[in-house]
Amino acid sequence: MANDIKVMMDLKISAVRRIMDTAENTAMSHQNEEVDKYFEYYNSKDMIEPGETPPTEPPRDLEEMGVPRIVLPPKEIVLTPNAQFFNIPVNTSVSSVHVPTNVFDRANEVIKAIKWSENLDRIFRDNYRKDPTLSFQFFGSSTGFMRQFPASKWSYDPVDLYDCRLRSWYIEAATSPKDVIILVDSSGSMTGQRKDIAKHVVGTILDTLGTNDFVNIFTFAEEIEPVVPCFNNMLVQATLGNIRQFKLSLESLNTQSIANFSAALTRAFEILEDYRNESTGASCNQAIMLISDGAPYNYRDIFEQFNWRNLPYMPVRVFTYLIGKEVADVKEIKWMACANQGYYVHLSDLAEVREQVLNYIPVMARPLVLGRHDHPVIWSQVYADVIDPKMTDWLWEVKECEEQKDRFLSARRNKLYFSDAERERREMRKLYRNLQQSKESPKYNFVTTVSIPIYDRRENANITEDVLINEAYWERITRETRIANLLGVAGTDIPIKEIKKMMTPHMLGVNGYAFIVTNNGYILVHPDLRPIFQDILKPAYNSIDMMEVELLDDDRSPRDFNTNLVMIRDSIIKQESGNTWMITKSHYDDMRRVVAKLKRLYYWTPILNTPFTLVITFPEQYGLNRLQIRSDNEIHRIHIKGGNVSSYFSGHWKIHPDWLYCKDSNRSFSSPEAELLHFLERMKAPGWKWPLNRTPPPPEHTVFCDRKLMQALVFDARVTEWFTKNLSHSTKEDKGSEFKQRFGITVTFLATHSGLTRWQEFYTNKADEMRPEHEFSDNNRRSIDEVWYKRAVEQHFTEPQSFVYSVPFNMGEDLSDILVTASHAIFHTEGGKSAPAAVVGFQFRHSALVTLFKNITNYCAVESTADCAKTKTCASDSIDCYILDNNGYVIISPKSSDTGKFFGEVRGDIMTRLVQEGVYKDVTIYDYQAICFEPKFNDNSSNRLRSPLKHFLTLVKWFWRQIVWAFVNLQIIPIEAMNMSYIDDEFSDRHPPSKAEVQQFDSRVLIKRTRPQSCDKEMKLYTLDLNENRTVFTTASMGCERPFVIMPIPASNLFLLVVDALCTADPSKVLTTLPKEVDYNQSLPCFKSRNQSFSRKRPLSCINKHVNESSIELCGDASHVLANYLLIAIALGLIHFFKFSL
Repeated sequence: MANDIKVMMDLKISAVRRIMDTAENTAMSHQNEEVDKYFEYYNSKDMIEPGETPPTEPPRDLEEMGVPRIVLPPKEIVLTPNAQFFNIPVNTSVSSVHVPTNVFDRANEVIKAIKWSENLDRIFRDNYRKDPTLSFQFFGSSTGFMRQFPASKWSYDPVDLYDCRLRSWYIEAATSPKDVIILVDSSGSMTGQRKDIAKHVVGTILDTLGTNDFVNIFTFAEEIEPVVPCFNNMLVQATLGNIRQFKLSLESLNTQSIANFSAALTRAFEILEDYRNESTGASCNQAIMLISDGAPYNYRDIFEQFNWRNLPYMPVRVFTYLIGKEVADVKEIKWMACANQGYYVHLSDLAEVREQVLNYIPVMARPLVLGRHDHPVIWSQVYADVIDPKMTDWLWEVKECEEQKDRFLSARRNKLYFSDAERERREMRKLYRNLQQSKESPKYNFVTTVSIPIYDRRENANITEDVLINEAYWERITRETRIANLLGVAGTDIPIKEIKKMMTPHMLGVNGYAFIVTNNGYILVHPDLRPIFQDILKPAYNSIDMMEVELLDDDRSPRDFNTNLVMIRDSIIKQESGNTWMITKSHYDDMRRVVAKLKRLYYWTPILNTPFTLVITFPEQYGLNRLQIRSDNEIHRIHIKGGNVSSYFSGHWKIHPDWLYCKDSNRSFSSPEAELLHFLERMKAPGWKWPLNRTPPPPEHTVFCDRKLMQALVFDARVTEWFTKNLSHSTKEDKGSEFKQRFGITVTFLATHSGLTRWQEFYTNKADEMRPEHEFSDNNRRSIDEVWYKRAVEQHFTEPQSFVYSVPFNMGEDLSDILVTASHAIFHTEGGKSAPAAVVGFQFRHSALVTLFKNITNYCAVESTADCAKTKTCASDSIDCYILDNNGYVIISPKSSDTGKFFGEVRGDIMTRLVQEGVYKDVTIYDYQAICFEPKFNDNSSNRLRSPLKHFLTLVKWFWRQIVWAFVNLQIIPIEAMNMSYIDDEFSDRHPPSKAEVQQFDSRVLIKRTRPQSCDKEMKLYTLDLNENRTVFTTASMGCERPFVIMPIPASNLFLLVVDALCTADPSKVLTTLPKEVDYNQSLPCFKSRNQSFSRKRPLSCINKHVNESSIELCGDASHVLANYLLIAIALGLIHFFKFSL
């Protein structure tokens, strides 16, 4: 299995290397080529399909910014949906270009790179021909655009935030791992727009960091303070969770006093030196990012002390960001960057922040480029391909706005909207909606990316810069200088679903699975990875540690991980091979059910040439044995006898949609079933040969099959052919038909270990005929991965002949369409060993079960009417009868609205006794991927105590700034008159709300605005206690001291519970399976940083220095127009003096 995945990944690496070689050669040969600014290319956001109407009004934003507008008609292209590319319409003949919103595509360097990179189409097509399993190939340019093959339209609803230079695959390939300390000037001068720009700079820097990087942020004025107090004097891994914590803390940035640069720089150098000496953190590059509106000195002595001990090598790079339009001097802050192998930029408005911040990446890439021949291969974490993580908060806000609108409208329509019953119903619906556990969504395509940096092979180039001749005169000159430029990054995606297919899930069997762990201990692939909630990406979806999904049954407190599990994790991330066993607990069915004390076997081995390790695990009790067809020539034998293999696949049937049976990389099919039938027909032809490997190297073999799986599937189809024939020919007069009508059977089904699912549907009334035709198959096609399959196999070891029954959770009042699902496992035994072969089952109407239950439990067996009146049955008012399943959920209750509820929520006092007497046991499950919703405007940070004098001075400063800025806008900056009539028209017909309308408004209709946040949750789930004495089922009731009796229902997972209704229920005792947030008395990132320091394996590649780097002089912006408030105020005074004196 590991070797198959390695072969597949090696093919992807080879494809990317070919792109890299072609790009470097092409760029070198086209350096002097002139490019027409009217050059046309396939723009992913502008191209149109045949017959599509082009946009009539081109965007005017560039023109308004003073950039000459170049309007070209969109190019026409033919696009066809392709299953290999997530069913996105593509054109596999050409590539298309995505240009970020903040990049002008007609800028000289951009259009020049777009032109020469068009030559990559040939290698893109050649790669795709050699390996048809390739997903998107791309070249991300350092100028901002991304060329992607095959060509496809770019969806940017509602906005396009994508910039390839901010994606992990680009950043990690362009720079080796890095430790970064960001110093933010929080002195009194950094107020207003300067503070906003500074926060935007910090946010953009954070967006460029990945899980192999480490970071901390400090603000400095008179004192140096960490932005996140709990991260003091440490560097934390730049996971999405930690980045989010930094950004939230930045919202409360305060400015005051004067800046102490000396203390801030010393603190940063000391922390970086400690990490460097201890070989912790990234253990490679180190950098200080200084953000300020100016420095009084250059602090040379600090740099000599910490950074210039071993020249020309400098362990720490310094990047400086000068903030503000009216800066007094740039000399000192620019010198800091240039003297320490960094880069300096001047930022005067928010619009230029992203582009200027990204300048640090080519600088850190210089040692890579100077090395020329070393092109490290980088593998990314799992991520959603084009979705920006920042969209999470925005999408949640959209959901809350929709909810708010619905509340307003519902409150107007429904007078009882604010009643206690209605409010409770709404809260429960919302609560259960938040409990839904999503693993997949058509909205997100999860991938990992392999990428390689691309270098500019030139050593020298001409640059044009502005040089200050004297205090008032600048001159533009051109000169040759040494360069080490990064051209960009080449890469290709590997969809996670394709990796899963390579992990032979059918070989692992029911409740067995494989997963992949990265060098950081995070999950790349795992069946319990749940990255989505309510169709939105979780805030920290791709940094889930393997210990957070592999749960041991050891009764430890949250995040107190078992030492054995920690040792296994260490071995896995070190890419060793090994095996062991552990006693585990696992949840399923949306975290409503649990399997405890399950002994699982674990085996792991590295995937060579990658930072990944493959782990497989399965239950010891039934996972060691596999069913295997005696002959590998089952299909051939049938053909020899003149049989037709395809004839076995008749009636209603499906195969597992995620398994790899056979595949033709050059063809697409409407469904997995159509693809299977295609191959069964091909196997009839003379000369058919099975591929020697599951994944033979293309292009010689674009067809590949899993021979054993195909043989097993055909065998199962042949031996289950009776299922369709026997059940589909019954008539209304048959006893079988009478049975189906009496018990309300709607579907019978059969699923086998090879992934085959058969079913038959029965219509006994008009309501059944109205059901969707493929309702069962659409929701139950994954055979051994279905909950009813897993539960049936587990139940086999409790009672081999029993069926497992279940109903949907929390059905409420509407039980008209509710179905009961029953399933039974079939084991094959041979030579004293057994293995699960299949599961059979049926679905029937809940109403039929209730009728049958009442007919049995309400029946009085006594002949005398007088005696029968004294006999208690479930129809008596003095008792309540329930049917519960083995996890404590209600199947039948006196109140129909209790169906599907956990019994502890119905009668917590009785459920407590059932736990105490050993019928059920509670199992604590921790959900380390949970989402909590914190108040959006809650600010937990405390303010400093300030004297009245300081408040007064702050107020005076604010007034002065506002007055000066107002005069500047009125007198210095000409503002052209704008036509605002449309605004008047929009509001002209609006009137102030009447007094009656104001009085009708009820503040209860307002929702509490929240923000999704990663958190841990704890829940207690319940299961049948198999270790306790079974005498509890023969114990009689004892009045109100023990007001119940409970008995198992034979051949099932159900229990009949009879409760004395005359005994007063205790409403204070309520047991629930609902999760509760684990309170650590601090944020989750803080708790993890202080209490969990798990090992990680540093990436193999670290290139952070080169002997020739000191010869590169380029280190930042050359010129800026400077201004200050004093000169503006003097100018304004003169203007007014002459204006009013004349």
